[in-house]
Amino acid sequence: MRVIIIGAGEVGYHIAKKLSDEKRDVVLIDKDPAKIRRISENLDIQALLGSGTSPRMLRMAGIQEAELLAAATDSDEVNLIACLLARSLNRHIIKIARVRNQEYLREPSLFSQDLLGVDLIINTQAMMVKTILDLMEIPGASEVIDFLEGEVKLVGFLITDESPLAGKKLSDLRISQANLLVGAIVRGHKIRIPSGSDTILPLDLIYLVVKKSDVPQTLVHLGIPTRPVKNIVIVGAGSTGMDVARALDNRRLNVRIIDQDGDKCKEAATILNHVLVIRGDGADRDLLREENAGDMDMLIALTGDEESNVLISLLAKELGTRRTITRVSKLSYMHIVSAIGLDTVINPRMSAVRAILQHLRRGRIISVAPLREEQAEVIEAEALETSDIVNTPLAEVNFPPGAILGAVVRAGEIIIPRGDTIVLPHDRLIIFALQQVVNQLEKLLTVKLEYF
Repeated sequence: MRVIIIGAGEVGYHIAKKLSDEKRDVVLIDKDPAKIRRISENLDIQALLGSGTSPRMLRMAGIQEAELLAAATDSDEVNLIACLLARSLNRHIIKIARVRNQEYLREPSLFSQDLLGVDLIINTQAMMVKTILDLMEIPGASEVIDFLEGEVKLVGFLITDESPLAGKKLSDLRISQANLLVGAIVRGHKIRIPSGSDTILPLDLIYLVVKKSDVPQTLVHLGIPTRPVKNIVIVGAGSTGMDVARALDNRRLNVRIIDQDGDKCKEAATILNHVLVIRGDGADRDLLREENAGDMDMLIALTGDEESNVLISLLAKELGTRRTITRVSKLSYMHIVSAIGLDTVINPRMSAVRAILQHLRRGRIISVAPLREEQAEVIEAEALETSDIVNTPLAEVNFPPGAILGAVVRAGEIIIPRGDTIVLPHDRLIIFALQQVVNQLEKLLTVKLEYF
């Protein structure tokens, strides 16, 4: 499967890196010599210096044989033109475009099959706002990813010294909590797919599959306070901060938004009805103290400067803010920032990576979610009647080492699998897999579930 990526920025580079690690056939195009040099020095893929809007360059990249084109430059126009050209040069190719301009997004007919024929539009800002709102719904969560249209959630929790799970072996946990299964553990910079003999330690980040209606009960099991988020400070009145503020404006919450830019504050005050707009420096300790940051349930740092976001969140934690959400744009910074004690770090580009991966994975794949630093994935798949995985006890199914079936979803119910669990046709499967075994798992899903 040949994949052509237009743009070697954060999104393009990390998609290319992931596919390179999986030994995929990848061609990346960018007009910046420094970015092409970085690709050539670090990744085992073909890197071409040129424009993604050049038909000649697309032909050089092998557009006629390619199965997918992902246009992920910082220019909406370049991305859309690249998809239009791809449509002309290869009628069967899947086309993905990153689009940020809201004016374009308000014109859905623009992306119809009759015009540009774009198969997937990626808007990282909308994805990030949804991520923030999801995190607010589950107090204490470090990460929330939806499956089955939000009815099933993958939730990441940081284990504290006081957590009832700290020091517990997973085999004991499975017995004591029948509806709780740990699918992955992040410890330090490493992610592991655990076995029953693993022990949960303080500072571990654990991932659980939870039914939406079971979230409150799960929080109780984990010893996490379930007090709802009502008092919120947003720092940064840019486009993302304003989208979050608008989403919270009519929820009867105590919300404040802070920005240094007077014009942005005036505009925010005009648009927002119930959100208090404050002009000032969110990195000013005195201002945060004056605005009672220490009594706030959550501070969300969304300025365009990631260093400022980190500093603001650290100040808020020092003052006593219960939880922080910090926007960090560079994927390579995420594990460092998490290590210094911030609660939740969000990255706008990670959502784009997830969306693109869904179209790259073969088999009856419904959704894909890469976990921390993309060392592992959670894959949602459908079991078909022709699969060897159905009507067979799981103990007899040959899952590759480094992969685990985390949950079976049947008729809206989550079944935590055991060795004697039998998967039925049309069950939804949620599978955790380390990056190095994704290819093997994909072959299992392709050959034994469905040819794609």
